[in-house]
Amino acid sequence: MERPRTGQIILLNGTSSAGKTSIARELLPLLDRPYYFMPVDALNSMRHQRPMSPDELEETLQRLAAGYHRAAAGMAEGGNDVVLDHVLRRPSWLRECVELFPADVVFVKVYCPLPELQRREAARGDRAIGKAESHYPLVHRNAVYDVEVDTSELSPRDCAERIKSFVDAPSDERAFARLRRAYA
Repeated sequence: MERPRTGQIILLNGTSSAGKTSIARELLPLLDRPYYFMPVDALNSMRHQRPMSPDELEETLQRLAAGYHRAAAGMAEGGNDVVLDHVLRRPSWLRECVELFPADVVFVKVYCPLPELQRREAARGDRAIGKAESHYPLVHRNAVYDVEVDTSELSPRDCAERIKSFVDAPSDERAFARLRRAYA
């Protein structure tokens, strides 16, 4: 049996409430091939929701990230195209993605100014207040991107179209290739 092609990963990275999920929902129908949407929140929602100490929660989230990265890499290695919705708040998580993911990764910075994140978080009512602010200084440090979108200036559809344009255009070198060299 012939080995399937390696799938493409579109990795949306941003704080909580930045608009990653909204962008992904707009992006999926625009893409030429079928992509699977794999938000990290979907996996996190599958675990028990009993109260945990901060240390226990952090350990649980660390294991979740490790499994999520491997699941995404496995999907792509199986020939599936995937869109990931992630909060890369730890440098080790980005490094792990760079090491595990196949070559064809489109790395997207999903940015939103802090005051707008705080407004969205309060309006949503389904997030702990302060989560976006805690992510804000962490998620984009040490990262280089292929595409950057500001969800305070662009609609989810406009962001999706910008990402699709990048996916469709030939690229000399992607951000993950530069990151791989930096980590070598």
